[in-house]
Amino acid sequence: MKIFLSIKYHPDHRNRDLIEHVTQALQTHNVICIARDVEEWGEKKFDSAELMHRTFAEIDSSDIVVVELSEKGVGVGIEAGYARAKGKPIITVARRGSDVSETLKGISREVFIYQDASELEKFFGTLTGF
Repeated sequence: MKIFLSIKYHPDHRNRDLIEHVTQALQTHNVICIARDVEEWGEKKFDSAELMHRTFAEIDSSDIVVVELSEKGVGVGIEAGYARAKGKPIITVARRGSDVSETLKGISREVFIYQDASELEKFFGTLTGF
């Protein structure tokens, strides 16, 4: 199963540890994260049109989209909306205290609020189809 990970982008990759934690929790699956796998942590640069083209192609070829919403971002919203329009199941995860919008809750198959990223592996393991 291919999973697209949608997460707030930071040019300095300050959330790299979180990306790695989520990916580790999904370790039995092929996980694609644009910052890590396409941009290779900033080693490769793309103009905005090419980056969105690649992002949409990755969502199109994915079976499910995991939205990590501990931090909101316009790109995350675009990716979630695109995934929904394409009929992709969406799983949303966020740290306790995060502001998960009602609209994202409404398009998500599951929403999981966690205290520590170490809880994600157990959560993903309980999902049907994972």
